[in-house]
Amino acid sequence: MLNSTEIKPGMCFTWEGELYQALDIQLNKTAMAKMKVKVKVKNPRTGVVKDLSLISGDKVEQVYIDKREMQYLYDAGDMLCFMDTETFEQIEIPAARLEWEKQFLTESMMVNVQVFEGNEILGVLLPDKVALEITECEPAVKGDTATSASKNAVCSTGLQIKVPLFIEQGERVLVSTADGKYSSRA
Repeated sequence: MLNSTEIKPGMCFTWEGELYQALDIQLNKTAMAKMKVKVKVKNPRTGVVKDLSLISGDKVEQVYIDKREMQYLYDAGDMLCFMDTETFEQIEIPAARLEWEKQFLTESMMVNVQVFEGNEILGVLLPDKVALEITECEPAVKGDTATSASKNAVCSTGLQIKVPLFIEQGERVLVSTADGKYSSRA
């Protein structure tokens, strides 16, 4: 058991039967009162972000979430298939749980799969940036630079992004997985 004042950002813990990952913590001590601990948390099972209000005497149980490096194999419609490259064990994760991540996954891509207590799959951790191929893009219009000089493009995964005018169809670009925006050429 861990005192609530010892929670650090990134730490995973259980509180009242729920699993949480701490994103931010604020400690507030006033005279003649116990220290108040305000923790911004994310539930790894549901993705819901909320604030928890604890006091200094509250105890939480620290837990560890394993990260297994796995290879993305294919999309089976309602399931996404991943394989552990050491044991060759294959797992399937419902596509509904990976709506955002699915836009960045390409075949044979290596990702970290979060596993809780050895058997519960929580989700997929993507790299900060991924290289995607542009399959469709609008033609650049000469002199069209009155506003930001960008055009619409569609990546090989179906992700729609804005790219600079010099990017052409067939090129590979780096896309940020945090916000889905163009970063640079690959």
